[in-house]
Amino acid sequence: MPLATIEPDFAVVAALLAYLSGSIPFGPIVARARGVDLTKVGSGNIGATNVARTLGKKLGALVLLGDALKGTLPVLAARAVFADSSWLHWITAAVAAAAFLGHLYPITLGFKGGKGVATGLGVFIALAPVPTLIAGGVFVVIYLVFRIASVGSLVATTVMPFAMWALGAPRPTMVLAVLLWAIIVYKHRGNIARLRRREETKV
Repeated sequence: MPLATIEPDFAVVAALLAYLSGSIPFGPIVARARGVDLTKVGSGNIGATNVARTLGKKLGALVLLGDALKGTLPVLAARAVFADSSWLHWITAAVAAAAFLGHLYPITLGFKGGKGVATGLGVFIALAPVPTLIAGGVFVVIYLVFRIASVGSLVATTVMPFAMWALGAPRPTMVLAVLLWAIIVYKHRGNIARLRRREETKV
């Protein structure tokens, strides 16, 4: 059977597997190992920032790595499987989006997940490493100045599409970057409200 005939089916399977990868709840798993229900402490979020805030920065870094890898690995796998496809960039973007949405709406937690920054970082490390390094550098600088993770995340996420545009990233990757930016800003609406009231917690 020609690859062009079975390619869409493979792409759907790849996206489904990526969603399941994104649904792995590293934050709650790590917290549960310490006897903590992550949804009932700190901000109640399942991501690395809340883990760092409630259980320490080392465990927060561990969760950050796990949440990033569950985005990076599916994209790298899709790139290898579909390397000869004329739809490669669109397929990897779709796989990346599925992993990202898996973290935001994980089937493992009743579709109540995190805000997506770490998993977004993971998918873009695979898709656009240089713009990701630029945005990561911006995050570090902003975080060192303000010591507020949400500020660094929002600024870095905003920088990402511009860095991609400046470096000539493929159109599907650009579309994905803008989509993820919009979702991440929306998911941070509570943080933005607290920032306006100057009530956001430092980490």
